[in-house]
Order: sequence, then structure tokens, then C-alpha cells
Amino acid sequence: MKLSSKFMRAQVAMIKSVSNGFSLERRRKWQDRLGDFMALKYKDSVRTSFFSIGEIDACEIFPKDETSDNVILYLHGGGYTCGGMAYTKAFASVLSARFGCKVYAPDYRLAPENVFPCALDDALAAYEYLLESGYDSTRIILCGESAGGGLCYALCLKIKERALPMPSCVVAISPWTDLTMSGDSYHKNARRDPSIGIKDLRYYANCYMYGTRDAKGTPSTASDKKKDADIKRNPLASPLFADLDGMPPSLIVVGGHEIMLDDSTKMHEMLLSHGVRSKIFVAPKMWHAFPLYPIREAKIAFEEIEKFLSVVAPARKKLRWMALDNSAKIYPAARRRNWTNVFRLSATLDEDVDKEALSSALDITVRRFPSIAVRVKTGVFWYYLEEVPKAPDIMEEQPYPLSRMLFDDIRKCAFRVIVYKKRIALEFFHALTDGNGGLVFLKTLLAEYVKIKHRVDVPSENGILNTLEEPRSEELEDSFLKIDSPVHAPRKDSVAYKLYGTPEKDGYKTNTTFIFDSDELYLKAKSHGVTVTAYVSALLAKACLDVQKIQVKNPKRRKPVKLIVPVNLRPIYKSETLRNFVYFVYPGVDPRLGEYTVDELCQIFSQQMKLQITEKHLSSRISTNVQSERSMILKLAPLFLKNIVMKLIFNAVGDRTGCFTMSNLGVIKLPEALENHIKRMDFVLGAQTYGAYNVGLITYAGKANLNVIRNIREPILERAFYEVIKGEELHTIIEGNQR
Repeated sequence: MKLSSKFMRAQVAMIKSVSNGFSLERRRKWQDRLGDFMALKYKDSVRTSFFSIGEIDACEIFPKDETSDNVILYLHGGGYTCGGMAYTKAFASVLSARFGCKVYAPDYRLAPENVFPCALDDALAAYEYLLESGYDSTRIILCGESAGGGLCYALCLKIKERALPMPSCVVAISPWTDLTMSGDSYHKNARRDPSIGIKDLRYYANCYMYGTRDAKGTPSTASDKKKDADIKRNPLASPLFADLDGMPPSLIVVGGHEIMLDDSTKMHEMLLSHGVRSKIFVAPKMWHAFPLYPIREAKIAFEEIEKFLSVVAPARKKLRWMALDNSAKIYPAARRRNWTNVFRLSATLDEDVDKEALSSALDITVRRFPSIAVRVKTGVFWYYLEEVPKAPDIMEEQPYPLSRMLFDDIRKCAFRVIVYKKRIALEFFHALTDGNGGLVFLKTLLAEYVKIKHRVDVPSENGILNTLEEPRSEELEDSFLKIDSPVHAPRKDSVAYKLYGTPEKDGYKTNTTFIFDSDELYLKAKSHGVTVTAYVSALLAKACLDVQKIQVKNPKRRKPVKLIVPVNLRPIYKSETLRNFVYFVYPGVDPRLGEYTVDELCQIFSQQMKLQITEKHLSSRISTNVQSERSMILKLAPLFLKNIVMKLIFNAVGDRTGCFTMSNLGVIKLPEALENHIKRMDFVLGAQTYGAYNVGLITYAGKANLNVIRNIREPILERAFYEVIKGEELHTIIEGNQR
């Protein structure tokens, strides 16, 4: 039964007023009675085993329904002076039943009989006991409330000092992190918090740091306030003042009216400033350690803890799987012996990449992207995606980007992480996501890397996801299936001209990067009255027309010059999916009609793109594919038959309908804390199945990088394109891996 917070607040205030004159011994008995009260609800949900760790008594709580292989090391609160086994066992039982895992709880030595650092030494002994018992540190969760919350952070400092492996995370409920009580909330919330006051806290702090000086139990103090503050600022007693580098992910749960509110908010800020992943949940109008009471707000707090643990310490369970999205279904079927549809996104840093830090960042990031950190599996009727059990190994760079991704590799992990000096590159099999989804993954990975490497906080903005949050259903949906239209446009389109040359026999790919000043490129496009995408597409089309004029002498035999331009559908259909959600338009011209100037091409491409990029036009074309997927005959057809059909469809309407793809990911923005470390970004598409080229454009830090990749020996398009931009008086720097 959940009681109202108003009623419970009154009861807590009454207990506080009654206990004000109690001796320490009577306070301890009151806290143990609170434990007895808490334990009643869970007595049939857990079983308890008592044991010893050296000279310390401890208990192990087993849930009857064990759903997680994690283990919680629980450190109880009580101002370091209260909290016997009855209380310890009670809240440990709550945690065990709530989260379905074992809980170990040491009955650490209390002050003033045992002064600092006795409690910390006992907590360390309990942690070492778990490691020696065979528990992987990544499965150990530290949890504590009040003094126990502060003790969790102090324990992590001790673990770091001893060079032991860190636990998976810390869950701190109303942690006492500052024994000097320097926060404004100690005065601002003194009358709002019904559970505890400054006088009591000062007494507990003195007991813990000094012990007692007389038979009545009066705690000792330092000779003056400055010396007292210096003693209590010891980081192992007040972790708010510690060097927090290397701490594990942290969740702080705190009440908005509690006296120790600043201990929590400042600790959260300090953790973030040291590059530690930290999340805080402030419950409005709640008092100190409110989750210990049977109120609705406590249930909400436990739900927040559950969400946090599902991200940073997920229980080992059956890996999540999902069907390929509507666009992705054709990619596994369309692959060829020497071709897989793979694209690359990369970032160049201001220093050489620290592979160890990157590996740690990757471990964190993959948990946030269950639709991208996947492998492709073969079913009876369809291919499907399954989460990878762990992050892939970081690879070394090859002589050229986008080397063939073998299907055996795709079955293990369908994306790569590649490092070369200052560059971090991600290569994705296109069945996972498109360039926009891949960009969110890369940004989030870079943010985690910079947090770990440079101990700075990078806010979750500009496409960076918070890795302490669970994936939202909107991110995982197949948004194509939400699109419908009464008219289904035909798939068939005219075949476009293809540039041809001498194929590279060993699969080598040459990538040439044209680097433009982004402002100059924008102003040139504006002078023609078109967007940058339309302008660059027109320049590339002009280069294709010039090449075809040389390669095909008879004007009557020349084919249409069309580009395949992907359109990000997310803003059009208000989607937040991280899966594939682009469709293609095909602006182009017929060279048999005569010559075209750059300005003429700009106007044609701009107008055609405007006509094709409308919700109604796109819906009619997308609905054709969605309708096919819903066909019962296709659904029941075995996979090998589907592969045959989809290969035929791809051969008819795939990349034959355009000279090549020109994909523009637009202007990339990053938070300042991340932007300071990222000097360059690139976007590279794999070459076509039946063509020699593809082109990717991305703009960052004042530079527009146009990557032109080819699988033939001769730089036909590059030379023609250079002549076109020279005629436009566009300045460029050209880089490449021409051999």
C-alpha cells in the first residue's frame, strides 16, 4: 500500500521531534525498528544468509525470482553512527526484491566507537570479498543512502587508489558527500526537511571523524573551525572534494526539500566536470532518503534507478532482435561477390587517438544503439538484426576506405570502428541505418571518447544521445510502415548514363576529396538562386555530360544524366528513428536535347528536386514498397525465393537509374566542448554495383568536404569535375589515395 507523501511527512516530522532528546543508543534502536517495518513487505520475496567477512558481520539476500546476474553491494545510511543488521537486512531486501538480484550488505563498524576510516575499510573489505568470490566488477553495483551514498563514492576512490577494477556504477540515494556541510541547502531547507537537522548531522560528523571525549558520549572536535573543516574535507570522508577522474557511472536520487540537496547537486556537477557519466533525479518537495518510505514518489524513484541500471548494468538476457526496416530488406539480397553496400563516417581529432579510451567509449555507446550495434542473422522468411553481445574490436586502417565487408563478418557485427593516427572512422552496412542515423552514433561515440579522455562534460545536444538513457521506441521504429498513400507510383524509371573505365582487379577504391570553403560554396550556390545540394549536383551533372560527350560521340546514343539524391525523410514525416529513413529523387537532363550551362543545370535540378521532394510525391513512391512488404504471398515466401525476387528488383530499379549517388549530410554542429577536439569530418559512400562512382558531401568547421570514390583506375569524373569548378572560379584543395 502506498501512503500519501503528506501523511508520511507528518509522521517523519513527529518521529524527529520525539527523538531529538534520544541518546545514540536509542536512535540506533529506532533505526532498527524502521528496518523491521520495511522488511515486513518483502519477507516472502527474499531469503537471507548471514556470514562474516573477516571480523565484519554481513548478510546475503537472495530474491526468490532472480532475473539479473548483477550483484548489489549495499552500504547503509545512518550518519556512520546508526544502522544495525536489522536495518541493513531490511533495505537490502527491498533492493533484492525490486531488482531481482543478489545483494551483499556488510554491517560495517559504527562511530563513535570506530572512527574514520573504519567504515571505509570495512566497505573495501566487502568489495574485495566479492571480487575474490569470482564476481566480475562489471556486474557489481554500489548502492547506498545518506552516509552510505557518500561511502559508495569514498569506496570508489579507495578502489582507484588500490588499482582495483571499478564497479559498473554507483546508485546514491540522498548521499552525504560533504561533512563540512558547506552547501546553502543546509540552511535553505533546514525547515523543509522533516527528517534531520544540522545539529544532528554535526554530531554524526564529529562522531565519525573524532570519536568521543567523555563518558556521556559527547563527540570531540578540532581546536578551531578552520582545522575542523580541513579534517572533514578529507576526500575519503567528503568525496565532494575529491579528484573524481575515472569514477564509474553514477545516478543520484535526491529530494528537492532535503537538507543535503547541495551535496547531491554539487556532486553531480563535479562528476560531470571530471568527464564521469552522471545523472541526477530530484524529486520535488521530497525529504532526505524519501525512497525508504512506502509512498508513490518512492516508486517513481525506483523506476528511475531501474532505467539507469538497464543502461549501465543491463542484466544478461536474450539479445534483442528486430526485423530489417522496409528500405534495408533489399541490401542483404543485393550484395555481390565484390560489393556490399557500406558507407563511412569519420572524424579527425586534434591529437592521436587513444585506443584504450576509444574502446571504453565504444563499450558505453553500443548499449545505447540496439538497432545499429547489431549483426545480420538469417531467418526462414527474412533476414533480421540481433544485438551484438559486446562491442567489436577496433581495427587498423586499410590502404583504401570501405574495403569489402564479407557477409561472414556482417553476421558477427555489421559495422566497423577503424583508427588511423588522429582519425576515428565508422563503416556501416547500409541495412543498419542511413547517414543521418550513423552520424548520431558517431557524435555520441565522440562525446563519450572526449569525456573519458579529457574528463570534460559534453552535453547531449546537436544529435548526441545521453548514454545514461534507455533507447526510446521512436528511435527503433520502421518509420516507412507509417507512410500510406491512395496512389502507388510505379518503380520503373529510365536507365541513366554510367561512367566507365578499367576496373580495379583487386577491389581497390580511390577516394578523392575536394575541400571547399563552406561560405564560398554557399555564396556560389546562392548566386544561382539554389541550395548547396542542387548546386553541387548540377556541377557533377555538368562533369558527367562533359565525360559522356567524349565517351559517346553520337549525340543520339547518349543516355540521360541523372543523379540519385537521398532525401532525409525525418523532418518531413516528424520521425526520430535511427534506422534507415531516406528516399531517393532523381533530378537529371537529357543530353540529346542539346548543351547545358551550369546555371541552366542549377535551375533544372533545383526545380525537379522541389517537385519530387513533397510529402505527397514521396508517399506515393514509398507506399509502393510498403504495399509489397504487406503482401501475404511475399510474407510466406521462403527467404531464398525473396532473395531472387529482390535481386531482380534491384537490378531493374537500383543504381542503374542514376549516374551515381550524391548524398549531402549538411552542416554538422557539435557542442563547444566536443568541437574543441574535432577538426574535420568526412562522409564516404561505397562505389555502386553497376557504376564506377559515388559522392558524399559533409560540411563542418567552415569546410565542405566532397568525397568522390571510384572503383576504376582512371580519374574520369574527378578531372571533369575539376574543370567545371575551375570554370566556376571555385577554390578547392584536393586530397586522395591515388596509387
